[in-house]
Amino acid sequence: MSKNVSNEPQLHSSIVALISLASGIAAKHPAMGMCQLNKLRSMGIPESQINAAVEIARHIRDEAAEKIDAAFDEKSALLPLDDESSSQCCGTTNEPKTEAEACCSNTPSGQSCC
Repeated sequence: MSKNVSNEPQLHSSIVALISLASGIAAKHPAMGMCQLNKLRSMGIPESQINAAVEIARHIRDEAAEKIDAAFDEKSALLPLDDESSSQCCGTTNEPKTEAEACCSNTPSGQSCC
């Protein structure tokens, strides 16, 4: 069954630009999202909304890098694996996390990335 996407509502161009900007930052794209940034500013998107998207993207990128580093350290036996820290998906506290919090933490300003 093939859906005819032309009948589906399209994303607003500002949403597409925000998604592109954030994904480019998270992926460490060499163009750094400058085209999208200029487009968003020319559309009059508030800097606070652009900054929130950038902060979330950087947080996701940095969190992914930390997890990759931790997995490498664990597999290479550079860090001893202790049972308490291995059961945590994010963070370093011993506080129990709900399922929704298990693999998503907030940015430094408290912005949720989930």
